[in-house]
Amino acid sequence: MPAAPTHEVIAFLDELLEPERFDDYGPNGLQVPGASEVATVATGVSANVELFERAAEAGADLVLVHHGLFWRGMPMHITPSLHRRLAPLFAHDMALAAYHLPLDGHPEHGNNALLAQGLGCAATEPFAAHRGTPIGVAGTFPGDGIVLAELVRRVTELTGREPLVLPEGAEPIRRIGIVSGAGADYIADAVAEGLDAFLTGEPAERITAVAREERIHFLAAGHHATETFGIRRLGDLLAREHGIAHRFIDVPNPI
Repeated sequence: MPAAPTHEVIAFLDELLEPERFDDYGPNGLQVPGASEVATVATGVSANVELFERAAEAGADLVLVHHGLFWRGMPMHITPSLHRRLAPLFAHDMALAAYHLPLDGHPEHGNNALLAQGLGCAATEPFAAHRGTPIGVAGTFPGDGIVLAELVRRVTELTGREPLVLPEGAEPIRRIGIVSGAGADYIADAVAEGLDAFLTGEPAERITAVAREERIHFLAAGHHATETFGIRRLGDLLAREHGIAHRFIDVPNPI
């Protein structure tokens, strides 16, 4: 089976995603070293024991995730929970790499760009700056736009789950702001830019009043469900560019 040096795979991802541009909540790139070569990469949304065990069963040399193991504010020692997660990586000599905000914000391969594409937006532009760097997209629907019922149908089909909808805006919907995951508060950016709707992953209680008072449609389709797109795309890119095998492993998550 063809294999690629692990350092070359990580260098390819670093060059593509430019993590140095983002002030993120944790480290991007290689988080846990492992095998020196990658013949199979397993991708998944979040680092956890089930993902690592299933990756080992698939013969993965590298596990690539959106949500890694290490975050600001974590304890400065290896907790029992972290030990449980590290154990299968060490036991099977699997490396772990993670890309968080750089994967949300990539204009072609990011979660938000792929969501906009899947929803049928004809054009996108950078949206929702996080500490100076955009992580979302504002998408424009072609023609005269679409009605809310059609947007809900498209979101449901794309993410595999029916979103929470606050139908507070006008129709038709011509422009939509998209920030995957826990991006509810970026509704303020959508309001400021005069968008008709806003899509994220997780809702927040305070958003109900904002949507109603600012007359904007709010949709929350799930943190996990809105963030499967970019990581799967990265695995496909690695398979194409380096000739290695790719296995996307979906660990179901209702949040």
